[in-house]
Amino acid sequence: MAALLGALAVLFFFDPAGHAFYPQCLFRKLTGLDCPGCGGLRATHELLHGNVSAAFALNPLLVVLGPLLLAFVGAAGWRRVTGRGPWPLRLRAPWGWLLGGAVIVFWILRNLSVISFATNS
Repeated sequence: MAALLGALAVLFFFDPAGHAFYPQCLFRKLTGLDCPGCGGLRATHELLHGNVSAAFALNPLLVVLGPLLLAFVGAAGWRRVTGRGPWPLRLRAPWGWLLGGAVIVFWILRNLSVISFATNS
């Protein structure tokens, strides 16, 4: 938890668009295409500053699925704090296929010239 908070603090104070110490996407370096996570650090930086629309322009998938991920992590943490043990995360097959399909569709759409997101800036 301390490492996560530390990483978020660094991300809050140091904009990924202006600092070169953040990791670059290997998929993008090799192919020139955006992966589903491209723009995620910059989007998280914008979210930490309350700029939801700017974050959505950088990575809409992160903005849409981020609250769900936070809810899962928060519920798992709450179970630990209350002594109920680790949360048995189980994703039923239809939800897994739906989530995987949504990520793949997003991955394809963001690389078509018809749909443009701000990840290349």
